[in-house]
Amino acid sequence: MLLVHPITEVVKFIPVLIGSVILGTSSGNHVWSIIPITLIVGFALTRWFTTTYRVGPTHVELRTGLVQRKKLSVPRSRIRSVDIEADLLHRVLGLAVLAIGTGQQADSGEKFKLDALNARVVPQLRTALLAHTAGSAAQDEERTELPEKADSGFATARTPVREIGHWKPGWVRYAPLSLTGFAIIAPIVGVAFQYGLGEIVFRSDAVQNVENGSALVLAIAGAALLLTVVIVVSASSCAHYLATYFGLRVTDNGKTMQLRHGLFTTRQITLDLARLRGATVKEPLLLRLAAAAQLEAIMTGENPRQKILPQAPRGAIERTLSHLLAPKALRDNGISTTSKGAASGTRQLDSPASCPATDAGARSDAAPNVPATAGTRSDNAPNGPTTGREAQSDAVPSNPATGAEALSEAALSTPAQRPVTIRDAQSSSAPGSAPLTSHGPAARRRRYTRALLPLVVVAVVLIGSSLAGIDYSPWWWLVPGLPIPIAIALAEDRYRGLGHTVLPATATTPTWLITRSGSLDRERDCLEAPGVIGWTVRQTFFQRRAGLATVVAATAAGKKRYSVVDIPFDAAWELIEAVTPGQLGAR
Repeated sequence: MLLVHPITEVVKFIPVLIGSVILGTSSGNHVWSIIPITLIVGFALTRWFTTTYRVGPTHVELRTGLVQRKKLSVPRSRIRSVDIEADLLHRVLGLAVLAIGTGQQADSGEKFKLDALNARVVPQLRTALLAHTAGSAAQDEERTELPEKADSGFATARTPVREIGHWKPGWVRYAPLSLTGFAIIAPIVGVAFQYGLGEIVFRSDAVQNVENGSALVLAIAGAALLLTVVIVVSASSCAHYLATYFGLRVTDNGKTMQLRHGLFTTRQITLDLARLRGATVKEPLLLRLAAAAQLEAIMTGENPRQKILPQAPRGAIERTLSHLLAPKALRDNGISTTSKGAASGTRQLDSPASCPATDAGARSDAAPNVPATAGTRSDNAPNGPTTGREAQSDAVPSNPATGAEALSEAALSTPAQRPVTIRDAQSSSAPGSAPLTSHGPAARRRRYTRALLPLVVVAVVLIGSSLAGIDYSPWWWLVPGLPIPIAIALAEDRYRGLGHTVLPATATTPTWLITRSGSLDRERDCLEAPGVIGWTVRQTFFQRRAGLATVVAATAAGKKRYSVVDIPFDAAWELIEAVTPGQLGAR
């Protein structure tokens, strides 16, 4: 444990150490090279000797500092996440870093982290710290079991864990279809050019020979340069993808969702499902062309946009999304399991039958429409009322003994008492695959106007120049002419990506607001109505002329603002009333 802090601090101060070595060598006094590293190692050792923590029955305390003592105390009832991280050094030494989160943003100096803990103690410690979040679910399902660990002394709760997503090596092929590689390479190239690399390259004999060659040589050189950039950027993207998401596994125990991933630095992230308000499917253009996407969870508090799945096939995204947004009763039983999975309690995702296709138009009208209203819960209250999804689904008894495929369909006294079955899941529109309502011809005209207007302005300038007697090359007409097909295709794709829908509340699910927009960077947001805390209807000058408006749903989760862009003005108020009945009031 004593090695971790000195090595970490030495790595941080490498530039200082290099400067001290240069200073000691140039002055002939090598003491200057020893003093900095001695101070750094000594400071790191004092951090280890002066850091203590205590896990009490009600609070977790952390004391740090030598000259300035600091004490952090967190009530155990406020703990919402316990994440585990271990870089290569920690893994070699059998250690780990445990970070405690309360669902609120914290400054870097106020984060509760326990560094260099014994890796064998960390899992039991995390389970004990999160026992209060899983306690109610364990009692409801009569599966609470608290054995005492002799080696750690922490009580742990054993609850069934279902795998709802896992990484596959073939997903690496989607890594180059994002800008991650370019974001890695561009700063390195910029720094290199800042220190004179560009001057060396452009003065080299190879570049001079290319500049003095024919147009064919220049074209070949340009193509080779472009191919080199693509290869380097793609390789960087794949390396980053492997290092970050290797071995990704997403599990759900009914109250918390856990993510584990990493090649060199392993991370275990715990998310409290009570703070889940929906999910976002990100579909950039290149990923969309490859039938792939990314999945993010919409959460309140810390890490409001936690990535659940990186670049992955659309089928894998839909399977994880359907489980994530499913009613609690279906999540607990599993939408579809094989005989082996049913016996072990593990959700099977590889089989196509594990996520039955949903028919958007086959939602049962017999299900009672119980609209969920905003303002009935507080997102900031850690132990406050449950969300609409939990409140409605908790009233539905499940039948875990028989599995999801054999759920009883016996008629009960009221619809709210009838168990949730596979037939119900198939007859209701899933938020992740529900069809969207288009925004009409006015929104289409607005897309085309915004795409073609800059080209029209350039053409008008050229015509005005001709009428004014200004001579210019006819090649200038390629500036507004060549981009026209691209602009038309972009406008049409932006319109096709524009849409929204509202899924009414049922006996087992809250009301869902689904909205999608964008072309080059398209996002489909699935937001549950109980998470909406306010509305804004916005109209620009041109939107008023077109009879359109942008409706913004305010929430404490995710990116805080979720917009329904260019919706017909009259439909804006209907949308608000459908999502949050009664909140609109008199206009």
